[in-house]
Amino acid sequence: MYSIGEFAKLINRSVRTLQRWDREGTLVACRNPKQRRYYTEQHLLEYKGLLSTERSLTIAYCRVSTRNQADDLKNQKSYINQFCQNGGIGIDDWYEDIGSGLNFKRKRFNHLLMQVEAGKVKRIILAHKDRLVRFGFDWFAQFCQNHGCEITVINNDALSPEQELVQDLIAITHVFSSRLYGLRTYKKTIKEAIHADRSAQNSTDAHA
Repeated sequence: MYSIGEFAKLINRSVRTLQRWDREGTLVACRNPKQRRYYTEQHLLEYKGLLSTERSLTIAYCRVSTRNQADDLKNQKSYINQFCQNGGIGIDDWYEDIGSGLNFKRKRFNHLLMQVEAGKVKRIILAHKDRLVRFGFDWFAQFCQNHGCEITVINNDALSPEQELVQDLIAITHVFSSRLYGLRTYKKTIKEAIHADRSAQNSTDAHA
C-alpha cells in the first residue's frame, strides 16, 4: 500500500493531480478510517492500463446503537483497518451508522443496500455480523450474493457489545408485550360487546 505522496512519486505525478483524479473518478483512491487517501498495486495496474477502470467498491461498515459508544465505533474501525492492511485489502469507503441493529431505516445501511443492488459493491467488511443487522443476517448475505457482492465478517465477539443485545431483546419483549396486551384488551372489548348485546336481546324478549 502507498500513501498519496509515495504513489505520486511512483507514477511521476503530483499529489494535486492524484487528488483531482480522485475527485473526478479518474483514479479513485482508497480511504483509511480517517478518510486519508492511499493506493494499492491494483491502482498501479489500473494506471498502467492493465486493469479495467470500472471496478466495484470495497466498503467497511461499522455500527453502534448510541452516540455514547464512540469508543466501540473507534475499535471497530481500527480492527477492520488492521485486518485489511494485513490482508492487502483496499477499502474504498467507510460507512458508519448510529442506531439499533433492529432498525432497518438507518441512513448509511440503506444507501449501502442501494449500492449493492446497483452492482457497485463487490465486498462489505464487518467487524461482527450483528454490526449489519441483529437478526436476519443470512437473508442480507444472500441478497448481496445475488448482486455479486460478498460479505467478509471478521467475527470479533469483543466488537459485539453485550449491552446492545440486552437492549434489543428488551425492545423485542416490549413490542410483543404491547401487542399481547392490545390483543387481550381487544378480546375483552369484544366479550363486553357480546354480553351487552345478549343482555339487550334478553330484555327485548322479556317484554315481548
